[in-house]
Amino acid sequence: MSFKKKLLALFSATTLSLALAACSDSSDGESKSTSDYPKNNITIVAPSGAGGGWDLTARAIGKTMNETGLIDKSITIENQPGGGGAVFMASYATKEAKNDYMLMVKSPPILINNLKAEGNSPYGYKDTTPLAQLTKDYGAIVVKNDSPYQTIKDLLDAIKADPSALTLAGGSAPGSMDHLITILPAYEYGIDPKAVKYVSYDGGGEAMAALLGSNADAIGTDISTVTSYVKSGDVRVLAVTSPEKLAIEGLEDIPTLYDEGIETEFTIWRGIFGPKDMSEGAKDYWIEKLTALNDKEEWKSALARNGWEQEFRAGDDFTKFLEEQEASIVEILTALGMQK
Repeated sequence: MSFKKKLLALFSATTLSLALAACSDSSDGESKSTSDYPKNNITIVAPSGAGGGWDLTARAIGKTMNETGLIDKSITIENQPGGGGAVFMASYATKEAKNDYMLMVKSPPILINNLKAEGNSPYGYKDTTPLAQLTKDYGAIVVKNDSPYQTIKDLLDAIKADPSALTLAGGSAPGSMDHLITILPAYEYGIDPKAVKYVSYDGGGEAMAALLGSNADAIGTDISTVTSYVKSGDVRVLAVTSPEKLAIEGLEDIPTLYDEGIETEFTIWRGIFGPKDMSEGAKDYWIEKLTALNDKEEWKSALARNGWEQEFRAGDDFTKFLEEQEASIVEILTALGMQK
């Protein structure tokens, strides 16, 4: 064989070898990104106490995922309260930034806490990997069943007469979601929002305990937190922040703020996030599983039990939605003089 033919034969063999190696590497890379994950059990964090919307959402996701066999690894729900979610957010954005096995349930406070002036968090949704929005919910202004306030205007008139005489509460810090739900009606009613006495608790469950313990005259929270208390007769909802009356059994007659002549609304979306530096394999895996979860009848039953509406966005669609929500939150906070 001539030198030229030997060289061509060697070149062809080397090229074939490299091509096979590349295919092998590509196959291995695909395997690592799709089939190797997850190797360990999963933790979903609700950055609040038990009983609130984040906690209920995290537990519904974990329970449905495991019971339907969508995921065969065990899912643990972990409560990490503090600062209306801001305390855990700081840890998640830094210490857990590469932890593919820890997810977090969040809602508008991931935007609000990052955008408000007082007690703001330096971390927001851009310090996470948005995976999917799963539900939407609405705010509710709630009093005990024996409260003297029969309508939202009764409550607002009392606040206007003497803001210091009433205590309003919620499950998040001043300037955060429950606070906005609580003071938006007052703001639209011509009351200085800074004059409203607001006490914050770590989660809707604790705010509800304060109301039932007569440590608050009214609370602002999400409707799903109070549904069972309404049905048991412990509380009354004066108004909800939905654009139309709720199509939820037992709650159909609750007036909206619009019904009461108060021109405002507030939607509470809830979604699930991965860490900032989540691997592409883990991200793709969760988007696929959450998309499948959204179609499960067991998940739809969980939504109905909790009084949530189904609204699903995944991956880039969810990120675009968050960008739009951020602009809306800036507008609200600016109107209330609370923007950063």
